[in-house]
Amino acid sequence: MNNTKRLFGTDGIRGVANVEPMTADTTLRLGRAIAHIFKKEPRRHRILIGKDTRLSGYIFEYALTAGICSMGVDVLLAGPIPTPAIAFLTSSMRADAGVVISASHNPYQDNGIKLFSSDGFKLPDELEFEIEGFVLDEDGKPELRPSAEEVGKAYRIDDAVGRYVVFVKNAFPGELSLDGVRIVVDCANGATYRAAPEAFYELGASVVSIGVSPDGVNINRGCGSLHPEGLAEEVLKQKAHIGIAFDGDGDRCILVDEQGNMVDGDHILAICATTMLKEGTLKNNTVVATIMSNTGLDEAVEQAGGRVVRTQVGDRYVVEEMLRGGYNLGGEQSGHIVFFDHTTTGDGIITAMQVLSTMIKEGRSLSELAAIMKDYPQVLLNVRVREKRPLDRLPLVIETLEDVKKSLGRRGRVFVRYSGTEPVARVTVEGEDEDVIKGLAQRLADVIKKELG
Repeated sequence: MNNTKRLFGTDGIRGVANVEPMTADTTLRLGRAIAHIFKKEPRRHRILIGKDTRLSGYIFEYALTAGICSMGVDVLLAGPIPTPAIAFLTSSMRADAGVVISASHNPYQDNGIKLFSSDGFKLPDELEFEIEGFVLDEDGKPELRPSAEEVGKAYRIDDAVGRYVVFVKNAFPGELSLDGVRIVVDCANGATYRAAPEAFYELGASVVSIGVSPDGVNINRGCGSLHPEGLAEEVLKQKAHIGIAFDGDGDRCILVDEQGNMVDGDHILAICATTMLKEGTLKNNTVVATIMSNTGLDEAVEQAGGRVVRTQVGDRYVVEEMLRGGYNLGGEQSGHIVFFDHTTTGDGIITAMQVLSTMIKEGRSLSELAAIMKDYPQVLLNVRVREKRPLDRLPLVIETLEDVKKSLGRRGRVFVRYSGTEPVARVTVEGEDEDVIKGLAQRLADVIKKELG
């Protein structure tokens, strides 16, 4: 069996809109495949579809709907809504599957499709292979199409955002309130533009919102978690207690403290893990992170009496390890944090609420909480590549990588990996001396560019 997936990457299918595989034709076939795979028992089936605010979302929403309905399965349309909302609603509404049309933090020209099973978790590799096989089948299995009177219907869910807001508010302790807390939220002109301001406001906060005017092409453009500079300025201007920046589909967040400093996913994990250790709620005293997380996270958690377990890069691998080990907290440096006590996937709003609850319970500012973790200097370089040849088959890259490891010694780390969603090789070097690691990272990036650029 060929174990290389041709459509799915590390987080669903993604690419430039209107270019294969992100075309209406392929998406229609994908809709048929999803309906077929999840149409098991002889009963009426329903699949939920949500999207972010990209202009191309209309193409894929209608193509998926056509494909799903053509297989005799009904469609529930949630409209623009965060990715974690689809995970929640799929389970809550007892749908057979959930589909999100989004390219997350990518620019508006890109789009993608993520899938959730009925329990709100992302699909395992086996199901993705099965769906791919159906999509790539040249004849499209016409014998599976139902008769005209048995095709599916599409329904619009008018209260989808409201249902989700109630859900995320339940993740905030009922005995606490955000009264008197000034918050600036940057919704990246993306999927959280309605839900996030409403949720924090309804919990009592004074909310200033930016990045809440999506026009189809401004998602992630100079705003959101990729560009928190504007949020930092607004936090200082408003004298806010905290700034919260989401990505385009709302499954991650980056915070800004009251002094205008960025607080990334590693610091969020450190804050939440140490709080949960104090309260005795961190299962097995363990937090799950990826190989990209800073060494400072390990030190902060270990000092509080816990430990860090690491996985390869990708939230699906974090979730898999959490399920395997019975853990309830995990995440990535990017701000994609998973709280199993509340949800099945990364949720930027719930993440922010967990930090806010700690600020209120402990009566400490975000800058004080974030100081629990010391960052080791880390450099990340992205190198565009023509092709993704296995790195272990490139002798010059292997040789340079070994030299960099020797130069770093025991107090440093180096990683090279391909992006799962872009034609990019990512070089990460961490160590004690920033100037040294910058030079080492650039040396490695130059070699990769020479070999693959």
